[in-house]
Amino acid sequence: MKQGKPSFRDRFLEKNPALKINEFLYFLTIRFGLIFALNLQSTTIYYWVYHVTNDKLSLGFVGLAEVIPAVCCSLFSGHIVDLNEKRKMVLFCIVGYLFLGTGLFILTTSFITSHLGTSLTIYWIYFFVFLGGILRSFLGPSMFSLFGLVVPRKNYANATSWSSMTWQIGAVIGPLVAGFIIAWKGIEAGMFLVIVIEVLLLIPILFISTKPVVKKEKEPILDSLSEGLKFVLKTPALLGAQLLDMFSVLFGGAVALLPVYQKEILHVNEMGFGILRSAPGLGALLTFGLLAFLPLQTNPGKKLFMAVTGFALSIIVFGLSKNFYLSFFMLLLSGMFDAVSVVIRSTILQLVTPDEMRGRVAAVNTMFVSSSNELGDFESGVMAHYLGTVRAVVAGGCLTLGVIAITFFKAPQLRKFKFEEEGKEV
Repeated sequence: MKQGKPSFRDRFLEKNPALKINEFLYFLTIRFGLIFALNLQSTTIYYWVYHVTNDKLSLGFVGLAEVIPAVCCSLFSGHIVDLNEKRKMVLFCIVGYLFLGTGLFILTTSFITSHLGTSLTIYWIYFFVFLGGILRSFLGPSMFSLFGLVVPRKNYANATSWSSMTWQIGAVIGPLVAGFIIAWKGIEAGMFLVIVIEVLLLIPILFISTKPVVKKEKEPILDSLSEGLKFVLKTPALLGAQLLDMFSVLFGGAVALLPVYQKEILHVNEMGFGILRSAPGLGALLTFGLLAFLPLQTNPGKKLFMAVTGFALSIIVFGLSKNFYLSFFMLLLSGMFDAVSVVIRSTILQLVTPDEMRGRVAAVNTMFVSSSNELGDFESGVMAHYLGTVRAVVAGGCLTLGVIAITFFKAPQLRKFKFEEEGKEV
């Protein structure tokens, strides 16, 4: 009997085997929900702080309040994650963010703000953001480690594309919803929605089974803490990718200054702010959709340098733009280029990291990469305060180009990195 032609669904799943794994689908649900909620929350906080203070430097302090604990706690969090069951650690993070979201929601109520006053309210916001930085230092290693336990190694590249795409969907929708809710119902409603989402995330985590703890033997904590850092420093391709991303985000990040562009340069309303804030994520989402059908297999190292260069040039043009549509398009392009960078870096990280060191190596990744976002926000706020907003963004983009040139010549292993060869070694 003649077999029929495979359906679109069968062909799609054949190209995306990671989507056949039920626990990975629950993992994606959690990842999307958390990123959506946290982006909604952070967008609301930045809008809230700037419109209360009218001070660009205050935006920088929001980023600084998160980066300090994220960096200081990262090595310890990686050690703790490696020694504990990963699903439990993710559940701990969700519950922690739920309490944090509740605290911020209470802070938005008119009763509390009228009693605290502007200055104390801002300090309390910084305090809650600080607590969020501590949670973030645990969330990154926990999710990274759980990823490696629900997905077979042979499917890492495909699963990484979908994990990154899910992240970006949350990053796109979160700011858009924040802008809509701020314009429609105000800051208080946005913070309440964060709580609702985080409560719902307690459901999918229960459908992921308990995972074995790969690293069971205990060693002196200082030795354990140094292992992850030593591993990254001794792996040239991984170190080069981490440094490239850290400095490009540190100097090239312009998101923290969007409230200034919205109010003083582009003169758009709250929805315009939400659209601009979501533009990088939307660009990344479009790219991830293409990568699901056209995976990055050849010359990933060279493509990484091309992508980061495109990111820097987009940021420079955005900084100079006074037109809303051009600004949106440049932010869209920056997200598209960044998406290519994210997939390549994440796949390198998954491929070269041994299972027993995932928590600690992911913690170092949090220090190098994730925290550079908030440190970049602080840097942007400080530079905008002293140089002016446009000069700060353009100078940051130019510095990023310098970092790319240095890394290109100093890290030949990253330039020549190939997924296929690395996959065969493990």
